[in-house]
Amino acid sequence: MQACVRAHDVVGVVTQPDRPAGRGQRTRPTPVKEAALAHNLRVLEPVALKAFAADARALAPDAFAVASYGRILPAELLAIPPRGAFNVHPSLLPLYRGSTPLQSALLDGARETGVTIFLMDAGMDTGAIVVQERTPIGADEDYGALHDRLAARGAALLVEALALASGGRAPAHAQAGDDAEAARTLTRPLTKDDQRLRWSETPRRIVDRVRAFAPQPGARTTIGGYHLKCLRARVVEERGVVTSAPGTVVGTMGDELHVAAAGGGIVALQRVVPQDKGAMSGADFGRTILVRWCHGQAYPRFD
Repeated sequence: MQACVRAHDVVGVVTQPDRPAGRGQRTRPTPVKEAALAHNLRVLEPVALKAFAADARALAPDAFAVASYGRILPAELLAIPPRGAFNVHPSLLPLYRGSTPLQSALLDGARETGVTIFLMDAGMDTGAIVVQERTPIGADEDYGALHDRLAARGAALLVEALALASGGRAPAHAQAGDDAEAARTLTRPLTKDDQRLRWSETPRRIVDRVRAFAPQPGARTTIGGYHLKCLRARVVEERGVVTSAPGTVVGTMGDELHVAAAGGGIVALQRVVPQDKGAMSGADFGRTILVRWCHGQAYPRFD
């Protein structure tokens, strides 16, 4: 929104209605609403989008700029702006359509992603592409870092795409690619089960799962019923180093807690959040929480 305000005349900002949030469940405005009010912009919070079409039409917008709105726009709304509805999507469409493109790409161990600005149609992220930019995913980049980096690029590309439409409809081309690959990467809302670390997976898969959910809500695991969030991890060895069962604690090194994974590999837990505790290094968790909790007995395995 900030980028559009700097480059264009924003006639209104549409966001989700205020909702309860936080531990106290106090009703709070969305960050978009707060930013819009700070710029003295008109804020609209429709509940029924079809009924909202009349209000949107009265604003006489040339274009819609949509980012992470979380709801499907009905045909009645999409038909309003003469220059189209521009959507910012953090993937290389047609890959990773849907609601969780960044987390899903990280879970897949993808090495590349990007940002696509496309003109919305009746489908789910199927509209014609106006601008698309590729970028590598850093080997240690987690969801939070990747999200923030692509959000900044998405804002800049959105302004670029809107400029292309200054004389009418922006030039655009239909999405093209491998239909089977597009279907394979179609994303879905992720669940708590997706956050659960599976020590029977390869070290790389475990680390990618940690990256996909860091810093929030965090990948989860348990050891003897004790709950742990994992915020940062790395692959120590891919395979063939230990004979211990997956999930077995094999020691500490520096700030890391080393845990056996599938195929004799090892994962280093570098940053964790134990239940009812603040964030700490993996080694501190092993040396303090686990030692006290096990009373000198052998550590149980991570589940």
